[in-house]
Amino acid sequence: MSRAEGIAAGLLFVAPMLNRVDGRLRFEPYVEDGTPVHRDQVLGRIVGPVRPLLTIERTLLNFVQALSGVATYTRKFVDAVASSGAIILDTRKTTPGWRYLEKYAVRMGGGVNHRTGLHDGVLIKDNHLAVRAPNHVGETIAGLVREARQRISREIPVYVEVEQIDYLEEILLSKPDGVLLDNMKPPMIREAVVRRDRLFGDDGPALEASGGVTLANVREVAETGVDRISIGALTHSAPILDISLEIRRT
Repeated sequence: MSRAEGIAAGLLFVAPMLNRVDGRLRFEPYVEDGTPVHRDQVLGRIVGPVRPLLTIERTLLNFVQALSGVATYTRKFVDAVASSGAIILDTRKTTPGWRYLEKYAVRMGGGVNHRTGLHDGVLIKDNHLAVRAPNHVGETIAGLVREARQRISREIPVYVEVEQIDYLEEILLSKPDGVLLDNMKPPMIREAVVRRDRLFGDDGPALEASGGVTLANVREVAETGVDRISIGALTHSAPILDISLEIRRT
């Protein structure tokens, strides 16, 4: 039973958890993951012997509460930027062992998954330039983008992180799939969008705002014209959705 309004997530995993404890426990979901739920709404019914049910109760609730919390928090951001054209993404700032679960919950909340690990997306930043010295004097971030394009499959996207827009145009002309604007204020993000559009029109690399984004300012960030907004808090700081398990004899 949900004790608050939110988005259900994690119900998909209830039956497998029950089965690990006792095959006699059966789960009938009343709603699907991704469904908005209201206070005191029954989410599903478990039937079976009480001892194994009490054995799995807390673990089961921990999973469903946490994942529903991620989905609920994500939906708040998605709703906040509605009609702006910006999409909400997660990051790799996930609970150890829970990455795929939390990213699933983000999708249930209407968000979009960023890269899962280092294998499915390249993110080039100042740290990479630093480790190239001193054997590559004069190397630039744009040069690293071009090198990455030569060395990896075209199916793997290449992103670049920038903290200021002084060298943004050079990076854009190296044609990464996207540019992550790290911890920039809305006026600077808006200027980055203007510069991108001036160079490419409607067909330039995607621009992504990241860092310092909250529910209080996400709409302002979205209205700069940025394409994507990534928020680590979706997974590392989402409050749980209060859910309880009530036992009745049958």
